[in-house]
Amino acid sequence: MGAHLQLDQLPLVDAARHPAVTTPSAGADRREDAGAPRAGTASRIVARIVQAVASRATLGDPVRVLGLTGPPGTGKTTIAAELTRALPRAGVPVAGQAPMDGFHMSNALLADRDLDDHKGAPDTFDVGGYVALLGRVRRADSVVLAPDYRRDLHEPVAASLPIETRGVVITEGNYLGLELPGWADVRGLIDLLVYIDTPFHTLASRLVERHVSFGRDRSDAAHWVRTVDAANVALVERTKQRADLVVTP
Repeated sequence: MGAHLQLDQLPLVDAARHPAVTTPSAGADRREDAGAPRAGTASRIVARIVQAVASRATLGDPVRVLGLTGPPGTGKTTIAAELTRALPRAGVPVAGQAPMDGFHMSNALLADRDLDDHKGAPDTFDVGGYVALLGRVRRADSVVLAPDYRRDLHEPVAASLPIETRGVVITEGNYLGLELPGWADVRGLIDLLVYIDTPFHTLASRLVERHVSFGRDRSDAAHWVRTVDAANVALVERTKQRADLVVTP
């Protein structure tokens, strides 16, 4: 892990300057408001990705599955949403989204398996289900209904996102380049993998704010970032070399 990952120096946000945000209402589940890059930064990243996808199409090597990866807090969900609008404007149809987070284990199952203290780590996902879904969307022989993750409920919800047979499927998540058993099968199902590279001090601030915005006490949020999130960041950063394109905000 690079020297920037100093857990004891994690930047805590001044609660007096940044009061807690109320939990979002239903319908806000696909937003990453507190953990998203600034609009101008996101636009630059989106433009680079659109260019890469369009170039592949021009060369006769169209992208069916586009993967966005990087540590938690890089704004993957925000960028994925922007791509659903930007790609069609560039003449590239979008089939739908298949987020990795839709394959979170339920909170009840996590508790039953004593995994709830590190929810979000690789062993808290149904990776076999994720791999199977990516295989189905690659075959493109029927509409597929993908699960989504509702941040307002803190639970996955089945059959939430329709994926059409024609166009680019956008999938995003932390572990798309991971080489652990089960996860190693994901990379081969992605045509273009983009890694969003962001310094840890930026991620830490975003993640604290994200956890607070979804109802966690600020001190608890900072502790979670120091422990669970920081370990995930370290793991994901080692997958950068497996990406086809690395973008830096």
